[in-house]
Amino acid sequence: MSEWPLNLVDLEAAAAERLTQNAYDYYRSGAGDEITLARNRSAFDEILLLPHVLCDVSDISLETTLLGSEVAMPVAVAPTAFHGMADPEAEVASATGAAGAGALFCLSTLSNTTLETVAEQAPPSPRWFQLYAFKDRGLTTELARRAEAAGYGAIVLTVDAPVLGRRERDVRNSFSLPEPLTVASVAGRGAVEGKGESGLAAYFEAQLDPSLSWSDVEWLVGVSGLPVVVKGVHRADDALRAVDSGAAAVLVSNHGARQLDTAPATIEMLPAISEAIAGQVEVFVDGGFRRGTDVLKALCLGARGVLLGRPILWGLSLGGAEGVGRVLATIERELREAMALCGAATPEQLSKELIMPPHHGRGSL
Repeated sequence: MSEWPLNLVDLEAAAAERLTQNAYDYYRSGAGDEITLARNRSAFDEILLLPHVLCDVSDISLETTLLGSEVAMPVAVAPTAFHGMADPEAEVASATGAAGAGALFCLSTLSNTTLETVAEQAPPSPRWFQLYAFKDRGLTTELARRAEAAGYGAIVLTVDAPVLGRRERDVRNSFSLPEPLTVASVAGRGAVEGKGESGLAAYFEAQLDPSLSWSDVEWLVGVSGLPVVVKGVHRADDALRAVDSGAAAVLVSNHGARQLDTAPATIEMLPAISEAIAGQVEVFVDGGFRRGTDVLKALCLGARGVLLGRPILWGLSLGGAEGVGRVLATIERELREAMALCGAATPEQLSKELIMPPHHGRGSL
């Protein structure tokens, strides 16, 4: 496109003009009345920053580690499904864009490209693999071991989807995965076809295991040769159970507001979880991040890193791998600026003291 959107907030409108209605509604939709979808964004407005001044910020570095992997910034690409609806190169393009930015990339089980193909065709870079627990536990084990063999650095187990949240945009569209796209890493295990309902909801009901429990987290930790990140944690007590079950990290997530509507925004859930974890394992967060100040607030409230979802898809639809790189460059630039204005030269210098206490203003933690 001739003029790239100025920021990630503007990016979605530009992407909507490129995508089919089926794809755009699938990517953007939330569950139910989309109250949580809106809250994931609006909650950031209620958290105010209280910056230091007269700090030496002449040499700012965003470099950090995520589960031991060195990355250029504490922003990673979240696992999102069906990148082939946004670009012909699908997840290979997304992973290539992330690698160019020095960012970690997390591949979804519901990718349109096999996990091996992404590992082979995208440039070397830290990568994780997001895993759904299938009713066929042999298949679940196989996916985890394939990810290890292909060089992925962690398994991200999604635990907030025993059933699929009702996304009414997809129901209205009878969402189907357009041909020739498939759930590539598990090809032959059913198609995502809508017949008056959401095809993805039907796929989940047929394939995924609603009996998933804490013992299964322990089982996966045991059978996987990789660290396990528990994705979809909403509560401090569940975060502690994840640690007790052997998780290497927890990911505070409401599934992009696509599961339980009226759940809190992730940035609202983060402080209590970070406080309860108290450094035992790393804490990550996703959901509604669009600005560098959003990322900074999460890091101040205890997150080790932030995962970016929908903006990556918008960038992919507008410019393939280059578009993904531009999305990450935009958030990196904004985060660098926000850190400078808060008086922090590294992510390690960010702390809760930069957040205005609630009784001093509109801020709500």
